[in-house]
Amino acid sequence: MKSKVPLRDGIDLSLAYTPGVAEPCRLIKDDPSKVYDYTLKANSVAVISDGSRVLGLGNIGPEAGLPVMEGKAVLFKEFGGVDAFPICLNVGNEEEFIQVARALAPSFGGFNLEDIATPKCYDIEDRLKEELNIPVFHDDQHGTAAVALAGVIGGLRLVGKRLDKVNVVVNGAGAAGTAIARLLLHMGAGHLSVCDVDGLLNPKNSRLNRVQMELASKINPSGRTATLEDVIGGADVLIGVSAPGAFTMDLMKRMAKDSIVFAMANPVPETDRESALIAGVRVFGTGKSGEPNQVNNVLVFPGIFRGALDVRARKINEEMKVAAVKALVSLVSDDELTEDHVIPDPFDRRVAPAVAKAVASTAVETGVSRICMNEVEINALYAKRLSELS
Repeated sequence: MKSKVPLRDGIDLSLAYTPGVAEPCRLIKDDPSKVYDYTLKANSVAVISDGSRVLGLGNIGPEAGLPVMEGKAVLFKEFGGVDAFPICLNVGNEEEFIQVARALAPSFGGFNLEDIATPKCYDIEDRLKEELNIPVFHDDQHGTAAVALAGVIGGLRLVGKRLDKVNVVVNGAGAAGTAIARLLLHMGAGHLSVCDVDGLLNPKNSRLNRVQMELASKINPSGRTATLEDVIGGADVLIGVSAPGAFTMDLMKRMAKDSIVFAMANPVPETDRESALIAGVRVFGTGKSGEPNQVNNVLVFPGIFRGALDVRARKINEEMKVAAVKALVSLVSDDELTEDHVIPDPFDRRVAPAVAKAVASTAVETGVSRICMNEVEINALYAKRLSELS
């Protein structure tokens, strides 16, 4: 990290360290909120993992997971101007994770949780959100859900269908899949099926974790037994957060006309673009770089934290997540909308400022910000952010 102030002589040294540094210490002691004014806390996020569920590689441990956290920190800075610090914890259980994270909280303006196995990822996030007064955001859940929903809405706009009328299937019921499903329901999805290795989530299945059970009770209250093959017939949208090769051509051929498929398994998706198009899929997206409709979390997390930090939000609530989705959708006009462009490109420099503006505005409106800005002030701030990133 490069210093923002010069350090050229003894006077500079006396201001940066002793004795000058004592003055902000006194000010913060008298008013703890001043920590945002006199330290890096206001622009800093910890990217925290225990390496227990890294990409599609499984439990590879904190050392092996560190490159992902470092990469995430680069993206935070490049796209959002946020100072992010990769932290991989060698902890034995979720309670130890929570204790360490709680102890780190005074130094950071927010926590981005990453690559934590289910079901402990749910409990860790819920506890930290409850106990801390800084934003806590599990990107594998909510970032994935937001970018997937933006892509679905864009695809449905193109083919002339409505979310409340279509048949949506999510394959994969881990952290990402359950979050996508919950956000789909929150935004009005009319018919939703979620499958895991046992098929359609079933509330009669005692092996489900608490989040899966809650979801199963909503989408399958009768406890119907079905496989992915059973529910795919006539489906309009298929979202995969599961395993390589899960979507065969025969499976995709059974979908409705003008179907939409997002194959998001990482690092190897459920199918490839060529196979999907041959099978009759109209809109196809994946998390892979360099392909059209890249459904990548980088579209979301830099902007969400930029907006949350700018108004010193205490949390990231559901309204802020929905605002991020709508901001992404708004960046693809009707004239720009095509089969290969239903969601913004990750290198579209408008993305992070637009998401941040929507998130900051919503934080103020919903009462979770420490700083109150009016519409004019928010517009001016993000016009400046956009010019800095362009």
